Amino acid sequence: MNSPGAQVHHLDGIRILDLFAGPGGLDVAAHFLGFKSIGIEWDRNACETRYAAGLPTVHADVSVMRETRFDEIPKSVDVLAGGPPCQSFSVAGSGAGRAALSTVKEFIHRLVEGEDETKIDEDLHSLGKDPRTALVLEPLRWLLKAIETPDRDPYKVIVLEQVPAVLPLWEVYAKLLRGGEGRLQGVKYEAECWELKTEQFGVPQTRTRAVLVARLPGHGGIEPIETTHLPFALHRGKRRAPQPEMLPTDSAIPGAKQPWISMAEALEAASGLTNSHVDTSRFRSEDGTKFFVVSNYGSGGDPKKRGRRLSSEPAFTVTGKISRNRVYRSETEYEAAKPDRFTIAESGVLQTFPHNFPWSGNDQAQQVGNAVPPRLGMHVLSRALRGTAPSDDELAALETWSTVPRATTEELRVIGCGDESQCPQDEHKVTRGRRKPAP
Repeated sequence: MNSPGAQVHHLDGIRILDLFAGPGGLDVAAHFLGFKSIGIEWDRNACETRYAAGLPTVHADVSVMRETRFDEIPKSVDVLAGGPPCQSFSVAGSGAGRAALSTVKEFIHRLVEGEDETKIDEDLHSLGKDPRTALVLEPLRWLLKAIETPDRDPYKVIVLEQVPAVLPLWEVYAKLLRGGEGRLQGVKYEAECWELKTEQFGVPQTRTRAVLVARLPGHGGIEPIETTHLPFALHRGKRRAPQPEMLPTDSAIPGAKQPWISMAEALEAASGLTNSHVDTSRFRSEDGTKFFVVSNYGSGGDPKKRGRRLSSEPAFTVTGKISRNRVYRSETEYEAAKPDRFTIAESGVLQTFPHNFPWSGNDQAQQVGNAVPPRLGMHVLSRALRGTAPSDDELAALETWSTVPRATTEELRVIGCGDESQCPQDEHKVTRGRRKPAP
């Protein structure tokens, strides 16, 4: 990390280290809660988005950073956060991680018990099919590194998220963190983990995440993260089932849950903002009806059985293939195979990123799909760091991102990439004959 005098201020007061930071879902959440963060991200494209958004970043491999550049992380960092790559655990991925759950549990114990890490690394490589499976151990290795480094303190707070299949691993993490044995050197945490459904926190999509929150004692117990919205229950084949706006509600009663947020509600709200990057007018047919979405994922390989969501419902889980989902204004368009697609800005809004978030670099749909929904991140981080839910004003501010000066973007690129000599190999390789210009 290069940090010449003109750029030191970007690293001042940073509290949160975001491993596998992606384009910045957790960092955006931290920003609106008033906390500074720094992310480590391997993908150059995600880094370009982060630089354009003004988010301090190191373009590096998380493992390499821990092994050889740990001292470059600001000593003000006292919160470890992150979501290791989910592809090997996701039901949409290879399944290698799910198949290796028992083995990975053993690796967690072996790390804490103090077995030689060279041997552990050799055995990790033998997992074979998907090396990303081993990355779920990195948060633990970063914690142990902090505990065993003389001039560092243990992290005060740990926040981790992943797909639901990883919950059994977070439960092992939590048990060991509470025990403080072996290489934890008596450092004990209060730790809890849950499955959280994003639509129950005002995210206009259905997505379930396994979350772990751990905290050093002294701040009271860790309370469950309270939901704010009703769950979405989809009954297959009942496409004309009543929607929340058609049902009686007691949402006006203090403490009552609000109806979940629909795609139309989120996108129309964004389209009404000043200088909006979202325009929903094209989604309305001549008779005023709204759109429906046909998923990219088939059922048993039969495209005719692909799932549908009405605009009055939350979106399907936003993945890196959201640009392949088809949007129709009417059955006539569906029969004629004339679909529309969500733009990157619209896909970001369905993830609760600000409407004008500066998506940059290539593979932007993949960046959007890989990210933590910032609104969910705000609820998790606020509970972990403050013991409370985010305020209504903090959540409302999430709709718009402040413009970042080009000079700031360039300064952050120097901090993150420098002369590119320490960046991941081939990540700055020129593609298609020329390198994409800086935003």
